[in-house]
Amino acid sequence: MNSKNRPKRSDIYCVIMAGGIGSRFWPLSRTNKPKQFLDILGTGKSLIQQTFIRVTKFCDPQNVYIVTGSVYKDQVKEHLPEISDSQLLLEPMRRNTAPCIALAYQVIRKQNPNAIIVVAPSDHLVLEPEEFIKTINQSITFASQNDALLTIGIKPSRPETGYGYIQISGDPDKAIPSLYKVKTFTEKPDLELAKVFLESGEFYWNSGIFVWSIKAIDSAYSKHLPEIHGLFEGVYNKLGTKQQDDAVDTVYAECNSVSIDYGVLEKAENVYVICSEFGWSDLGTWGSLYQNSSKDENGNVLGNSNALVYDVKDSIINLQGDKLAVLQGLDGYIVVESDEVLLVCKKDNEQEIKKYQNDVLIEKGEKYI
Repeated sequence: MNSKNRPKRSDIYCVIMAGGIGSRFWPLSRTNKPKQFLDILGTGKSLIQQTFIRVTKFCDPQNVYIVTGSVYKDQVKEHLPEISDSQLLLEPMRRNTAPCIALAYQVIRKQNPNAIIVVAPSDHLVLEPEEFIKTINQSITFASQNDALLTIGIKPSRPETGYGYIQISGDPDKAIPSLYKVKTFTEKPDLELAKVFLESGEFYWNSGIFVWSIKAIDSAYSKHLPEIHGLFEGVYNKLGTKQQDDAVDTVYAECNSVSIDYGVLEKAENVYVICSEFGWSDLGTWGSLYQNSSKDENGNVLGNSNALVYDVKDSIINLQGDKLAVLQGLDGYIVVESDEVLLVCKKDNEQEIKKYQNDVLIEKGEKYI
C-alpha cells in the first residue's frame, strides 16, 4: 500500500452518529438528554464534544457531519457551536444505522463524490487517542485505494457479552499487518461463547467505527439494500432544494429500520477489519463505565458523588447534586440517582435495566424515562 496516495485532507469526511437514547445508562441517560450529551467521565467535556475533538485530528471541522434526531438539534448546537446548520442532519424518527448512514453519505456525495468517510458513534470512549488516529489514518489510506468496506476491530480483554464480535479470516495484509478479511459477524454472545471467542484469538470486538469511499458504500447499498438505496437516491435529487426536508421526512416514514451490520456488512464480500487497541469502550452500560473508571481501595467507583460508604465494595455510585447518601453493606451494586429516579441493582443484573425501564414506562409514565 502506497501511503503517498493518501487522499487529500479536504477529501476526508466524518459522520458522527448521535441519535441514540442510551437506554442501558438509564436513569442518568434520559430520552430528553441521552448519554452523548453527558459528561459521564467527569472530564469537563460531554461524550459528543470529546468525539468531535478526536475526529478533527484527521478531518477538517467543516467536513464533520452530525446525524441526530430532530429533537436533539438544540442540544447538538449547544455542545458543538462550531457546527453549521448544513452539517447537522436531522432524522425525523429513529430508523437504526443503515438509513442514518445512507442520509449522510448522500449529502457528502452531493458535495464531494471523491470523499472518504469515517463513520463513528458519538458516545464512545478512547483512552489512547494517538493510537486511534494512527489506526484511522491507516484505514483512510486503505479505503482510498481499495473497493472495500472497512471496520475497526478491538482486541478483546475479557469475555464481554455486551459487544458484537468480528471473526478474522486468512493471513494479515502485507502492508498493514493488523488488517484482515472479515469472516463473520456475531451479535452479543452468551458468556460461554464469549469465552470461546476470547480463547480462539480469531475474534475482535466490533467497535462500530467504519471507513469507506463514497463509491464503495453506494455500490454496497445498491446491491444489498436496494430499497433503502432507491429511497435515498430520491433524497439526493432534492438536496439543496426547498423540498429537501419533506423528502427526508417521507423517506424515513417509508424505509425499514435496519442496522448497517445486518443490512450490508454481514452480506458483502469486500469487508475488512483493522485490529487495534486504543483503550476503546462503547460505554454502553454501567458495567463498561465501571471497567473504565478509577476505583478506591475497595474497588468502588464513587466519582463526585456525595457519599459515605461502609463495608461497600466493587460497586459504582453515581449521585447528582449535593444530597448526602450513606451506604452500608453493598457488594457489586449499581446505585444511580438522576432527578426524581433512584436505581439500585446488582452489577451482574445490569442487562435487566432495559426491562426495568420498560416497566417504569408502563406503570409510572414517560416522566421517568
